[in-house]
Amino acid sequence: QVQLVESGGGLVQPGGSLRLSCAASGRTFSRYTMGWFRQAPGKEREFVAAISWSGGSTYYADSAKGRFTISRDNAKNTVYLQMNSLKPEDTAVYYCAADTFPRVFSPNIAMQGPYDYWGQGTQVTVSS
Repeated sequence: QVQLVESGGGLVQPGGSLRLSCAASGRTFSRYTMGWFRQAPGKEREFVAAISWSGGSTYYADSAKGRFTISRDNAKNTVYLQMNSLKPEDTAVYYCAADTFPRVFSPNIAMQGPYDYWGQGTQVTVSS
């Protein structure tokens, strides 16, 4: 069983920055691929970014490239999402997710199917 708890959301002005954190329970966090997804009101949940178990590989949605950075600290069982140059369209509930199956890191990680544990989400609102 893996528990994921997101934090760091809030209200920020356009152009601002936020860093989301996701703390995971369990002693095998360092073996998991981790991902961030988001869901805006009235829209389906969509992929944002993913990071391999070692942190050596990352993958981003086009909307996140150049503005968001995913990272992890396996010693702290935590994955981060640094979000810069935020736009109103980034407003959403952000979820972290864990893929605990040992698979090759590939663009398929952008799909929700591989992830077997999800956090409760943290609200990010970008507004002036």
